[in-house]
Amino acid sequence: MIKQEARKPRVQKRHKSIRVNISGDAEYPRLAVYRSTKHIYAQVIDDVNHVTLASASSNDKDLKAKLSHGGNIEAAKVVGEAVAKKALKAGIKGVVFDRGGFLYHGRIQALADAAREAGLEF
Repeated sequence: MIKQEARKPRVQKRHKSIRVNISGDAEYPRLAVYRSTKHIYAQVIDDVNHVTLASASSNDKDLKAKLSHGGNIEAAKVVGEAVAKKALKAGIKGVVFDRGGFLYHGRIQALADAAREAGLEF
């Protein structure tokens, strides 16, 4: 089993290599995802203007009341749906997905699928 101290630098290295090819602009902003053991976070970012256009997390007050635990697949689905609704309200239909160096599996995949079902295109 790999210790957490050894895993975090590998995730950061993967994220740096991913970010070389992924960038968001005003037309197609970047949907960046970060997960910790207790929570999951998602932001829609315009990298050209350095502005966060929409965000949601399992730590938000309105979402926290709905969730029993913020670090599971159900929480990721709720956060994905919430960030998609906020992005659509801001006039954003399409995004570029940035998995943040995490494997596209489990909570990351659940968040992406929920965002797609709520109307975001990527």
